[in-house]
Amino acid sequence: MTLGNQKPDLGQARRTFFEGAHVAGGRAATGVVPATILQSWQRCRDLGLAADARPEIAPLEHGRLREMRDRSEKLWRLARAELELLQADASATGSIALLTDAEGWILDAEGSTGFLDKAGRVALMPGACWSEASVGTNAIGTAIVEGRAVEVRGAEHYFAPHRILTCAGAPIFDPYGQLVGVLDISGDAGVPQMHALGLAQLAVANIEHRYFDDGIVAAELLRLHRDADLLGTAREGLLAFRDGVLVAANRCGLELLGLRHGDIGHAGYEALFDDAIGRLHDDGTLGDRHGHLLYGRVDTPERQRRAPVRSAITVSASTPAGDPDAPIFDAGVEQALGQARRVLDADIGVLIQGETGSGKEVFARELHRRSARAGMPFVAVNCAALPEGLIEAELFGYEDGAFTGARKSGNPGLLRQADRGVLFLDEIGDMPLALQPRLLRVLQDRELLPLGGGRPVRLDFALVCATHRNLETAVAEGRFRADLFYRISHHCVHLPSLREHGDVPALVDRLWARIAGGRRLDAAARAALGGYAWPGNLRQLVSCLRTLVALSEPGSIVDAALLPGYLRMPVAVSAGGPDGPDAAATPVPAMPGADLATVTEALMRATVDACGGNMAQAARRLGISRSTLYRKLGRGARHYES
Repeated sequence: MTLGNQKPDLGQARRTFFEGAHVAGGRAATGVVPATILQSWQRCRDLGLAADARPEIAPLEHGRLREMRDRSEKLWRLARAELELLQADASATGSIALLTDAEGWILDAEGSTGFLDKAGRVALMPGACWSEASVGTNAIGTAIVEGRAVEVRGAEHYFAPHRILTCAGAPIFDPYGQLVGVLDISGDAGVPQMHALGLAQLAVANIEHRYFDDGIVAAELLRLHRDADLLGTAREGLLAFRDGVLVAANRCGLELLGLRHGDIGHAGYEALFDDAIGRLHDDGTLGDRHGHLLYGRVDTPERQRRAPVRSAITVSASTPAGDPDAPIFDAGVEQALGQARRVLDADIGVLIQGETGSGKEVFARELHRRSARAGMPFVAVNCAALPEGLIEAELFGYEDGAFTGARKSGNPGLLRQADRGVLFLDEIGDMPLALQPRLLRVLQDRELLPLGGGRPVRLDFALVCATHRNLETAVAEGRFRADLFYRISHHCVHLPSLREHGDVPALVDRLWARIAGGRRLDAAARAALGGYAWPGNLRQLVSCLRTLVALSEPGSIVDAALLPGYLRMPVAVSAGGPDGPDAAATPVPAMPGADLATVTEALMRATVDACGGNMAQAARRLGISRSTLYRKLGRGARHYES
């Protein structure tokens, strides 16, 4: 909801609250200002915060930020994949996705801050604090206080300078009911952010589900849902019982039984279920005390997985053929796969190049599955996602006592975990320059010496690297070692962007058929999906389709109203559309290799041209305010006024 869409009396209610008497102002705002926002305003005023002031938000210096990230390492690790998935959507809508700790300190950020001035960009950098006590009513700080998802739009923010923002924040809880952080999506209050809260909550559900990947020690973990089709997804309920007492649960599990986080550690199994837990073993169903039949299974302590699952580091066997999430490749990529397999089987490294989101890791995993090393480990390391202080220890391993905080038993390192399998170094162009010589030495000698000493270890692995950067340019600029580049680039594969795909509508249909669960796309929604430029490539498209599934019911028809805001841009406008019977569809510019900002600007200019220079009409087509359109086009906007 934009400022223009907000209730016209919100501004008056705000003036009455802040300028009137304490009690009278609060009463006058009741019914106009959402109760959650009003309660937050009252808390902030009680703290003595001046609503017309400009709060100073200064990020921590790098050393303290690193310490803070280390304290929240597990949260950051489990949330990183969600931030990467949100990056394309956030960039496309001119917004930013933020991860904070339980006190509101920003740990990580992905997306676009182009809508902010310099001070605003600094305020949303990692290391800045957005607690309610520090910066007043905002989605991060207020979600922490309330313990639930919160949306704060424009002038609902306590401090007047923050009214340029619309923010949606969802708190993240660990399995034991402790609040550990917030995931927030913030954007320009002048641009509709219709699905921001839903996207944040969906991402948080995935993060909270991942907390259970290691299992719960010495507990029986129940995986339940009223819909059997949702078992195994982030929407399944997870409830862990030890000696008949609920000791851990995710939010979905609590909601299934009408419980709250405070019930963890107190609620008993017999008070919640009519059936003995053995029924889950026998027929996969369980009846609760409210008479509902639940489907599921139980993981005993012996069956629960012990190996940690990381977003920056993944160790797995090959993906089986026929998997519902198996990739879809066109003829050109299939040919590239065949060639790359022959090269990899000859123990020659493969370098995959392509834009962010173009499917480099998907290609690498399929290459592993088809190679002679299928069935052996596939170890994926995102060189850009690992904290710089940990990447050397994680890659090369260390001996007992190698450094402060090291595990007593040491760590074999990821290179050794890839033995006889495939090592995938994603975003190798972002590997710190200081570590590149050591990696080169390992690749040349095929042995490594762990940190802290010990005997050299012989290695046997196939190497696949990937990057979205131009490594030749990086070599020329001194940011990447030439000898390492020549070592990893014997065989290069370029993955085309989605803009270069020959038939995007057909690809949309094939992907949708796999995940739709009986849902159907109406003609307008299908046309918008098939005609969009997809600057975030395959990752953005898949994320969008999965979001549409999450926001709709099985068997329903998904129409254009459910699409994210960036899809209701020119590609969705056709003759007879909202601008009248003479409005023509605006073609999406084909700009292979262009970055998101360039594509967005070109799309805006094409829309203005299609509207004959009418900025107001173009802004309506784009779903943004006219002031935002002027700001995005900058000086170029004057061309249309002359």
